[in-house]
Amino acid sequence: MAPPCCQLKQPVPEGDTPVQEEETEATEAEEAEEEAPGSPGAAARERELRAQASIKEREREVQRALATSLRDRDKEREYHKRDEAVQHFNALLADLVRNPDLTWREAKKQLKKDHRYKLAELLSKDDKERLFSQHTSTLASKRCDKLRGLLTELGVSCTARWRDVKELLQQQPTAPTYSSASQMEREFRDYQRDKQSAAKTALRQLLMESRSITHRSLTAVKENNAALQTIQDSLQHDARYGALEHAPEERLQIIMAYLEELHKKGPPPPPTASEPTRRSKQ
Repeated sequence: MAPPCCQLKQPVPEGDTPVQEEETEATEAEEAEEEAPGSPGAAARERELRAQASIKEREREVQRALATSLRDRDKEREYHKRDEAVQHFNALLADLVRNPDLTWREAKKQLKKDHRYKLAELLSKDDKERLFSQHTSTLASKRCDKLRGLLTELGVSCTARWRDVKELLQQQPTAPTYSSASQMEREFRDYQRDKQSAAKTALRQLLMESRSITHRSLTAVKENNAALQTIQDSLQHDARYGALEHAPEERLQIIMAYLEELHKKGPPPPPTASEPTRRSKQ
């Protein structure tokens, strides 16, 4: 028998020992148990995933909000630049374009010679032409108002002839300038029509204010022509009646139409008896 020191050691088999295998199996079992649905470990893992997803979604929201803010800021900057260009161009128009009869083609040549024209580079050709049209329309409106004011000051009537009015205006140093006499005549005719229309409206207002005219007036006029003369006599002291002295037939038509209107309406309704009671309850 060989001595103990000479005994050979048994080789250790490769792989885990039975103890290690048991520990590994136990660990895997614990992990499986923790990840099983309903277990505390699975719930914690789910909460962690939800928290991470929430953080990522919040980051995306912040990025979207930042991008929107940057776009809005860029739009606002562009808006201010465009607004400044519009102001510069309008100032240029006010200084150089004072004739409302000027065409855009004529004005553009004049405007380009000014160094301020470059300040409106952001504006398109259509934008500039539109602003020019608005400017000349405003000038034309002011010129028309000036002509109408002068005609009123001179006491030009609705029956005045253009030939006489034209000579009268030529003597006035404050008369506005027109590129053609026909254009000035058109505005004069418009002034006469508007004045005639205003006179008719004023006469109707006078009739409404007259207490002597009632729903019975039409019957009285039909029975006796003197009743109509009485109505006219009561109105003739008012300037609104005399404003249509040049058109007596139209004036009579307005009067008769108003009498017929009152006749159709009949007597005004009497005051309601319940009105004082209602006020007393309040």
